[in-house]
Amino acid sequence: MDVVAINAAFVVYYLLRIKSGWIAYAIEPELILPMLVICCYWVLWFALFGLYGFGMAQSRLDESLTLFRSVTVGLLVLFFAIFIDDEATESHAYSRFLIVGYGFLMFAFVGSGRMAVRFAQRRLLQAGIGARNTLIVGWSKKAFELYDMIQKYPALGYNIVGFVRTGGKSVRDGAVKGNRQRQYRVLGTIGDIPALLQKHDVHDVLIGLDSTEHEQLVDVINKCGGRHVSMKIMPDLYDIVSGQARISSIYGFPLMEVMPQILRPWEAVLKRGLDIAVSLSILLVGIPVWFLIAIGIKIDSRGPVFYKQERLGRNGAIFKLFKFRSMALDAERKSGPVWAKKNDPRVTFVGKYLRRAHLDEVPQFINVLLGDMSLVGPRPERSYFVEKLAKDIPLYKHRLKVRPGITGWAQVKHKYDESVEDVRTKLKYDLFYIENISWRLDLKILFNTLYVMILGKGHT
Repeated sequence: MDVVAINAAFVVYYLLRIKSGWIAYAIEPELILPMLVICCYWVLWFALFGLYGFGMAQSRLDESLTLFRSVTVGLLVLFFAIFIDDEATESHAYSRFLIVGYGFLMFAFVGSGRMAVRFAQRRLLQAGIGARNTLIVGWSKKAFELYDMIQKYPALGYNIVGFVRTGGKSVRDGAVKGNRQRQYRVLGTIGDIPALLQKHDVHDVLIGLDSTEHEQLVDVINKCGGRHVSMKIMPDLYDIVSGQARISSIYGFPLMEVMPQILRPWEAVLKRGLDIAVSLSILLVGIPVWFLIAIGIKIDSRGPVFYKQERLGRNGAIFKLFKFRSMALDAERKSGPVWAKKNDPRVTFVGKYLRRAHLDEVPQFINVLLGDMSLVGPRPERSYFVEKLAKDIPLYKHRLKVRPGITGWAQVKHKYDESVEDVRTKLKYDLFYIENISWRLDLKILFNTLYVMILGKGHT
């Protein structure tokens, strides 16, 4: 709809500016090519402003205000681009301020198109089409209020597949009788959440815990960790997850999103652009060095140059991580999965120096280019350790909410993992990074990592 509206606004502006005869011009401009370029410009611009991240249940007023801001700033960019071009070609266009009229057309056409789409979506949802499968966690008055609200407003887009009991006694089984008891379909307990999310293809988890069940909140978040689901809670639990929630109101009913994506769309694009630019530069510029490292690995020990291992990425996706091999071939054949440790006897002679300078990590820039990893983020871990650690450390799987990184805040602040206590310590740094993620923090971590590499403070 945006593409249609953007092109329609451009055509109307072209007809008024060129074909109406009301405004003089020196040379008649083309229509098709400029229209296509401008269309691509606006779609990209809207994406950077987050206009393609609005959910169906979000405020139309908020969407309109965001659209107005993006159109206004976009017009300023176009104005100065046209001004610079006119100055360079010495063609003084006295009608540049007509772009303001184009801005009104853009906002009117795109805004109307979006409202039409939202109206159609709302009608479809009211007819039961397109709703997202949703779990309600809790067996309390608040959980039932959530259910009743969703049944009253189907346009919210939630399709309740059932309830998850917390094991609490806030509502006795006998308190829900007759048709209401059959209406509240209980699928299991908190321990069943991972299986229920997969079985019912759940996209949203609404948490309606009673005031006596605060301790279960961390357990619920942990069970949903590493999965691409949205979690929202009742507002009085805000103190439990302070700093990790974003409030919203739907039909006047307040809900708070737990651990939302803090990185804004334009920052996400900038972060990905930095990933690609730095990775490509390092891989290409250092080719002679990487070739010498490969020769050294082959001479030093038997086995391949590269070491490949399955790791868990964003939202638990499995990918192959690449490294220069720094250990003896089949180093874990007898021991099974174990962490590397200081003065590890499995490390080869060449591998010792590669690990000290972190040069064994260089092939992971290939993973960054492929989109499996980022330059900065929590280190990717093996599935075996993720499942093991998640049982002992609450919120460990929250690390899977973002792309794993070659380096991270935990890596510049703490040493390699040698024990569960090391993991607990580094998790604090990882959660700090996830809650404060920004391209500025990424740059700070990259400079700190470079400092560590230059001083040779890597693990040996």
